[in-house]
Amino acid sequence: QLQASGGGLVQAGGSLRLSCAVSGLTFSRTAVAWFRQVPGKDRDLVSALSRSGSSTYSDSVKGRFFISRDNAKKTMYLQMNSLQREDTAVYFCGAKCTNLTDYPICVDEYDHWGQGTLVTVSS
Repeated sequence: QLQASGGGLVQAGGSLRLSCAVSGLTFSRTAVAWFRQVPGKDRDLVSALSRSGSSTYSDSVKGRFFISRDNAKKTMYLQMNSLQREDTAVYFCGAKCTNLTDYPICVDEYDHWGQGTLVTVSS
């Protein structure tokens, strides 16, 4: 089970940190990712993080968002800085049991999902 939190309303230029607490999985054996979705659109990758610490980011958030994980706390994070109106979306955390270096980037590769947390960026 994944439980996402930390969303909310923030002004453009502000910051938020999303958290996703994981239970029922061997967290240290999973790659993790954040996706986001706006109404009528597909769920798109924001960032993914492997077990070994390798990461990838979408071009639209590179340099502003940072993904991390704490295996001891079984929690993943997404630090979002310099937020823009275009970042407004429901953010979902995902997890998948993988080998050490993989970070799947396609939504259908993930088999465990959080419920989503809404981030709204106002101008």
